[in-house]
Amino acid sequence: MANLLHNLSFQKLFDIAADAMLLVDSSGHIVEANFAALQLLEYSEATICGLTVEALIPERFRGHHHQYRNGFFQNPEKRSMGDGRDLFALSSSGKELAVDIGLSPIKIQDQTYILITFYAADKRRETEQALRVSNERLELAKQAANLGVFDVDPQNLALHYDERILELWGKKPGETINYDEFIGVINPEDRVASAVEFNRCFDPAGDGKYYAEYRIKNPHDGVERWVSSVGEMHFKDGKAVRFVGVARDITKQKLTEKILQEQRIETESFYKQQIASHTASAIAHELNQPLAAISAYSEVALHELSHVNNHPEILIRALEGCVSQAQRAGTSLHELIAFLQVGELITERFDLNETVLDALNTTKGDGLIGLQPILQLDRNIPLVLGNKIQIQKVLVNLLRNAIEATNEKGQADSAIAVSVKIYTDKNMAHVSVEDRGHGISQELAERIFEPFFTTKSKGIGMGLLISRALIKANGGQLWLEQNASDGATFHFTLPFIPNHA
Repeated sequence: MANLLHNLSFQKLFDIAADAMLLVDSSGHIVEANFAALQLLEYSEATICGLTVEALIPERFRGHHHQYRNGFFQNPEKRSMGDGRDLFALSSSGKELAVDIGLSPIKIQDQTYILITFYAADKRRETEQALRVSNERLELAKQAANLGVFDVDPQNLALHYDERILELWGKKPGETINYDEFIGVINPEDRVASAVEFNRCFDPAGDGKYYAEYRIKNPHDGVERWVSSVGEMHFKDGKAVRFVGVARDITKQKLTEKILQEQRIETESFYKQQIASHTASAIAHELNQPLAAISAYSEVALHELSHVNNHPEILIRALEGCVSQAQRAGTSLHELIAFLQVGELITERFDLNETVLDALNTTKGDGLIGLQPILQLDRNIPLVLGNKIQIQKVLVNLLRNAIEATNEKGQADSAIAVSVKIYTDKNMAHVSVEDRGHGISQELAERIFEPFFTTKSKGIGMGLLISRALIKANGGQLWLEQNASDGATFHFTLPFIPNHA
């Protein structure tokens, strides 16, 4: 190999070089030009050799060039020309070409020559200009959106960041922050969910996307603010090599959402109370007469039974009246329920994962700003068939119940887990909402779906009953599972679209 390289001559390397090259002697005359130079400068070898190098320089720059050339030969060393100035070469047709120029001294038989290398500058300048424009736009976007940018090396957790990140994390300009400090100021209740989401990005089979909302506390003044982070993991050869993300202060947005949602919850609660009140009044009105009749017939029956010489026919009529009025009460109740549930079920095909995320966003807006459940969503699950609005209402109700149970025990909201998977045995979608609260006793579990039964001080006892009715109307089932340890899990199923294999 060494012998092969030894046999390569300067002339061969000079001729095959991709960059345009000229060999100039100490008098400034061109003695050699490679093919790339002939192409760039539009000369033939015969016409370019013998020219002074000044002939390739626009006339306005020629004045002192011979002095520069003489200075180079007095101190020949590898250097670039221009010192930041724009340089131009002149082609045989008079066209000026923007170039960068490198100079290298070469000694041949005790004579010093200059090897001049031309690099086309147009492409470089276009790239630099595009980069400047891109950076300016990025900076404007960052300022407009109040974004901070951070960059993490996932192998050694080295952290790079801009000034906005320092500001958000309570640091002064010029101070530093490492990865442990970056994570350490996140509220412990939000840290687990954020870490789970970040670790999920390491899976090369996933999309590498990251999204989390969490609270951070300024270590100097203790002020807490909400931050929204979006990022993406980059992979090389199936290995995570870089994580780039942005962070934005959403504290004002969260406070506004909380106020609006508190007002909405108050209105919704009042509306539910009105519905419950009217429903109870309607039921009471429909049942009042048959119950009064049952009471009267029962008194007659008791009176007859209390006398030795009773009349069987009177007792029979009294009992028959009780049966008749009880049936009337049942019929009235069924008719009332049918009236309240009147309406055709409108179904559609929809993505159950998206509906779960929508329900989470709705629940977060209900003043439950710390909600960060653990999600286990089957990303390959087929579309389901049902009423999307009704299913979302069921999910919101189950999530609210789970959060209340979790908070009663003093657990973090991230102790709630939501999963969506395929129920292979029945070829249906299977959704689970699990909490780590105090759990539900066997006695309560047996009554949990009864109308007007509730363990809440402000509840009306209709949420789970309505949820089960909605799921059933959509072709599925809803049931409760008591966890082996703490908490409880509610499950429901939904059918896939027809002909799903």
